[in-house]
Amino acid sequence: MSALQLKVTELYEEGHTLAWPYLAKVTYPWEILASIKDIILEIGKNLDPEIYDNPVDGVWVAKSAKVFPTAYLGSPCIIGENTEVRHGAFIRGNALVGNGCVVGNSVELKNVIISDNVQVPHYNYVGDSVLGFKSHMGAGSITSNVKSDKTLVIVKAGDVSIETGLKKFGAMLGDYVEVGCNSVLNPGTVIGSHSNVYPTSSVRGVVPSNSIFKSGKGTEIVSKAE
Repeated sequence: MSALQLKVTELYEEGHTLAWPYLAKVTYPWEILASIKDIILEIGKNLDPEIYDNPVDGVWVAKSAKVFPTAYLGSPCIIGENTEVRHGAFIRGNALVGNGCVVGNSVELKNVIISDNVQVPHYNYVGDSVLGFKSHMGAGSITSNVKSDKTLVIVKAGDVSIETGLKKFGAMLGDYVEVGCNSVLNPGTVIGSHSNVYPTSSVRGVVPSNSIFKSGKGTEIVSKAE
């Protein structure tokens, strides 16, 4: 597998997040994780006040968004147009949530870019991750963002290994990715666009685009073309 498949331009279509101008400047999407806070603050100060409210310092919420009263919005964060943030959602900060998204009950977000039309609707933890356009995480699926031995994360794709220099790194989901219920995406996971992960999977490494990750007695990755 080539490192080419891990690049921003292979995982994401242009223009489905306010962070795109920043993503377009890096080679691999995880290179943006350390800058998410600064990116949000830079974008936020230039948002149109006719479209976005600024209820507290560092928090911008589109007027068309629906934020339930028990949701917590930590600074800095941006909640996009026509997005729904449901009861008990815990947005800890450093979260850029796009347009038309669902952040569901008891979902926790931290240091993330959530592209347009993404759904994290039920009991999800998403930390130090980038989720592509129209990606969906099934109920109870999470991104594990720190290795058990606390060493730096290495992205491994076949014979290709890329040192990220990051201790905290959840998952990079390409556009149109479907993650099944109660799955765990281990640190350094990259899932290519239009791929599916079966429920209750434990995913490591890289899943190529247009693939299905199956779990059972073992793990298997098959192409959707097969």
